[in-house]
Amino acid sequence: MLHKTKLLLLGVLITLATSCEEDFLETVPTNAVTPAVALGDEDSMEKVLNGIHRGLYSQTQTFLSGGNTARAGNHYWVPLGDNLAGYLIHSADANNLGWRDEMQWQSHTLPTSLTSELLWYHRYNIILNANLIIEKIEKGSITATPKLRSIEGQAYTYRAYALLSLVQHYAKGYLIGNPATDKGVPIVLEPQTTGPRATVEAVYKQIGDDLDSAIAAFAGAESRAETRSGKSQLNINVAYGLKARWALSKGDWQAAADNAVLARQNYSIMGEADWLSGFNTNELPEVIWGSNVISTETTFFRSYFYLSSNTFNGSQIRNNPKIADRRLIDATPDTDYRKKAFIIDAPNTNSSAANKQGGFGKDPNYTDKAAFDARRAEINATYGITNRFNQHPYMHFKLKNANPGTIDPDDVIYMRSSEMHLIEAEAKAMLNDVAGAQAALKPLGEERDSAYDVTAYSTKESLMEHIKFQRQLELWGEGFGYTDKIRWDEGIDHEADGGSGASAVLYQDAFKVDKPSSNKDWIFKIPQKEIDANPFISAEDQN
Repeated sequence: MLHKTKLLLLGVLITLATSCEEDFLETVPTNAVTPAVALGDEDSMEKVLNGIHRGLYSQTQTFLSGGNTARAGNHYWVPLGDNLAGYLIHSADANNLGWRDEMQWQSHTLPTSLTSELLWYHRYNIILNANLIIEKIEKGSITATPKLRSIEGQAYTYRAYALLSLVQHYAKGYLIGNPATDKGVPIVLEPQTTGPRATVEAVYKQIGDDLDSAIAAFAGAESRAETRSGKSQLNINVAYGLKARWALSKGDWQAAADNAVLARQNYSIMGEADWLSGFNTNELPEVIWGSNVISTETTFFRSYFYLSSNTFNGSQIRNNPKIADRRLIDATPDTDYRKKAFIIDAPNTNSSAANKQGGFGKDPNYTDKAAFDARRAEINATYGITNRFNQHPYMHFKLKNANPGTIDPDDVIYMRSSEMHLIEAEAKAMLNDVAGAQAALKPLGEERDSAYDVTAYSTKESLMEHIKFQRQLELWGEGFGYTDKIRWDEGIDHEADGGSGASAVLYQDAFKVDKPSSNKDWIFKIPQKEIDANPFISAEDQN
């Protein structure tokens, strides 16, 4: 952070934060702006806050010194969680943006990789800008208004969000390590300071304190608009949701359950039409928080859907359709409408498919060429793609472009009310509150599955297995796989129980990965550039 901070302070705080306000740049030259000028009033603070919002989905070279076009913020970091966990399965060899290297665990395990470096600096950039706002509010004399309280609440929430992301990626999991002594990440609470790696426990304490400060500020804040663009702003529900995630990851089960309930207030569980519509807009009623990706800032071939959606018109998708774990989909009841998003009988049209079954004559599911071609045409027509797109059994259409077959931008969803039901259920199960866990699961299960009977899961053990299944199915493709596996201390085994459908040749060492408690490769490497520049961190601090 040290070698980045001075550059970021002017280059990021001012240029990025005000880029959405052209009149500001036209009246105040960038090289003349100081933090005091930029944060002179709540309107200027709001510009900085909007810069953080936009930085969540912009290509990193636009707001990080040394950034790279191949990483566009959460467009990359969100699906990375399911790519690393083996949930978002590659069906063929394609390595645009290093996406195959991620899947093979050849990126986050290297201190010199773009992923190890840019995730670190992206999150600390959020912290830097949040710190500037917090410091000005705490030390300044700006009159407190509902608008200022919203800005304050969002700044504290962002700092907590970034710290939680950092400690969950660059440190050993709270529940599988020794948080009082395990090295976490630096806690940076002032705009131009850095420091040593704090303990995991200390980082978690700071996250909790920040979320409490955020919730207190939001209590007196103006309400945001519950619109597609409005949901890119943070509110008290987002703070409660992050506190639920934070508490779940550290085993504070009661706090996880309580905050999950608070987070989902006013966000109803969506129905079948919405669930199958593509997860491409904040307008879905379940969405508590998501980035509203504006057309002038689109990342095109650097987007979430380019990496994950089988309707995005890019080579990463056309040549390498993404599939789900067939063990998960086969276990999903036919009465559950979520199963419709995964096409079990899609013909394998790709002659380069990793399973060597691509093309008619090799696909064991089809012996009739007319039936093979007809099914391909039917899927094309249903989902708005063409024969330029390869197909593969168990391919998904959960994530779909609003305009399929194009490269148009879509929103990036971060938090939904269904996740909060699942957090409450898991927390209650861990508290041995079987009835409470069943009650939390029941509304979600009954909405998704017409034959759902939560009473079939009547013990803590059976509930936990079912909750894991529900999380993997409900949240598939939304990036929770990596942190879930760390919390549950579960490894990856694509071969077990009949196999996931992944290719051992393609996945290499990531085909089987030992559980996090016994395999330090689950922990991201500290960037080498940070070790070289930060006097408080040495090679001995490397994970």
